[in-house]
Amino acid sequence: MKKLYNGISVNDSFPYNENIDEVPYLVNPPKVIDVSIGRQLFVDDFLIEKSELLFEYHKPKKYEGNPIFYPTESWEREECPVACPKSGGVWYDETEQIYKMWYEASWLKHMAYAVSKDGIHWERPHLDIRKGTNIILDYDGYELEKGFSGLNYFRPDSTTIVIDYDTKKINERYKLFLRNPDGITPALIATSKDGIHFENFKTTPPLEDRSTIFYNPFRKKWVFSIRKSWTPGRRARSYYECDDFINDQLWDGNKDIRWLHTTEKDLPNPYIDYYQPDLYNVDCVGYESIMLGMFQILYGPDNLKCENRGVPKITELIPIFSRDGFHFTRPNSESIITASMYKGAWDRGYIQSVGGVCIIHGDELWIYYIGFAGDETKKNLVWFKNGMYSNGATGLAKIRRDGFVSVSGKGTLLTRNLTFKNRCQMFVNIDGEASVEILTDNGELLAVSDRLICDSTDAKVIFKNFDIASLSGKKFKLRFNINGKLYSFRFADKDGDSHGAHAGGVVNI
Repeated sequence: MKKLYNGISVNDSFPYNENIDEVPYLVNPPKVIDVSIGRQLFVDDFLIEKSELLFEYHKPKKYEGNPIFYPTESWEREECPVACPKSGGVWYDETEQIYKMWYEASWLKHMAYAVSKDGIHWERPHLDIRKGTNIILDYDGYELEKGFSGLNYFRPDSTTIVIDYDTKKINERYKLFLRNPDGITPALIATSKDGIHFENFKTTPPLEDRSTIFYNPFRKKWVFSIRKSWTPGRRARSYYECDDFINDQLWDGNKDIRWLHTTEKDLPNPYIDYYQPDLYNVDCVGYESIMLGMFQILYGPDNLKCENRGVPKITELIPIFSRDGFHFTRPNSESIITASMYKGAWDRGYIQSVGGVCIIHGDELWIYYIGFAGDETKKNLVWFKNGMYSNGATGLAKIRRDGFVSVSGKGTLLTRNLTFKNRCQMFVNIDGEASVEILTDNGELLAVSDRLICDSTDAKVIFKNFDIASLSGKKFKLRFNINGKLYSFRFADKDGDSHGAHAGGVVNI
């Protein structure tokens, strides 16, 4: 057995030989939870021993200026106009202090690159790959029916680009995964120094389309989120992890394992012919003390019906959370970013997440997402030229930082046994009134904080005549007295840093 950063124990074969439909750290939580790293979010029962509060689920608000990025250039308007990451990537580069987007230019045609100073207004820099354009991977014209043709086949269907802040190899700071359309064929992986010029191209073993990748910063693992059909005709996800992105990504049917799928809680959309929902894709990122994912759920209709009308199928996004990187909870099966589902809407359907998932922007999380308007004049065409895949654009939704779930109401919440190392300050994300009591693991009262009355994502908790640093390495509990909404708490070092994962980047405003 070995312990993860938060005190969860896993066996040496983790995540293999695990029951995917059970979350073991909730069934048998650790005797002591280490809260040294990042904000501690109340997205499940993991932290809670006893509570009089109720879970409350929150949705982001779509930005009123959407879409913020849409096809305008000739290379973005070939056959089916598209300018969207799908999954691609939207990141805030903290080193260069600029937003970066890697996106699909025209449906299944080119990978391109855009930058922004504010995350809303985007520029297309002229690069040297195709003169006068921002294309970084130039599709060479092979017909789609000919299929995969090796290391020069840059026609994207699923693509993820990750900024690797952990690497010591400057030439490998950017990691690329590109999966060509349709069938079961290899994907391409590569690395780059600047996110524009890629090298070290290699192929993966064959896999189905709409597969993606992400990085787990807590366990230092690269994860392949692989589309699989465990039941014929049904979409689900399998999982494969490795240490070395370039040299270790070899798997077969015995090495990737069943991971995520829809359940009986996922009800058909009554407006879409009662199509049984499927899992379309999963993008993930490290956020504070958890892995945060977007579960892209497919509500239908089937492709043939959409092709006959030139309209996009309906997919939507549901947040998922994990504390070990493999077992995810989805406490609320309601979509938080939905398809508008009416003619003329830029995001009529086919809502998708991006690589990076979200960006920490001051007191908010900025969630970039994809939507398609479709084109009803392009009916009954071959699928990759059909209107169902036309007019794809990129939008933005905003939510309070840590704001997917709160524990809400008036009453107390007692945590399980906690511990940390080298922390001396405490902060809470709260809207309402709160005080905090520190207790020994046996329930003896050690300190009571001043009462807070505020709406703040990072309010400092003051304990008079008590040194928080004295708790380092010891077991203790917290009892929150709440009237309002509590989203998270954190312990910080003398500089105020809790050293949590930064998701798609941190914008300090």
